Amino acid sequence: MTRAGHIKFFSAAPMENIEAHNHQVTAVVDANGEIAFKVIMKSFDFEKAAMQEHFNKQYLHTDKYPEAKFEGKITNISSVNLKKDGSYPAQIEGKLTIHGITKNIEQRGTIVVKGGNVVTNAKFSIKLADYEVKVPSDFSKKISETVEITVDCTLAPYTR
Repeated sequence: MTRAGHIKFFSAAPMENIEAHNHQVTAVVDANGEIAFKVIMKSFDFEKAAMQEHFNKQYLHTDKYPEAKFEGKITNISSVNLKKDGSYPAQIEGKLTIHGITKNIEQRGTIVVKGGNVVTNAKFSIKLADYEVKVPSDFSKKISETVEITVDCTLAPYTR
């Protein structure tokens, strides 16, 4: 598990690219392939303070929806040896909740096992409309309808 994972989102638009990073992601993977990620939405850092304010207040309404989460399973866990160093392709299925809306998703990613740690890597896109994130028409040239999400988390063995 980790409490210091990294999620980045990127929006490419004609007027301006928007990128934000969050290094306070909680992630857990167990030996059965169950996987979960939780992110506090206000923990995303932006290049410009105005972008961060708009993200929190106008688009994601982070006071009302403070977290985003993914809960699912590595469906090909039998092909992933979490105890042996190596790089393993992973097929993930589960439920992604953003802005209070939950959608089933299937994604591919990579799990790298190195020195007892498990590194999860994935990159995928979501449509803002699927999560009822509304972009005012006067901002439509600044924000893409599709946002790229990159997940990069290094998980250490859990000890009590």
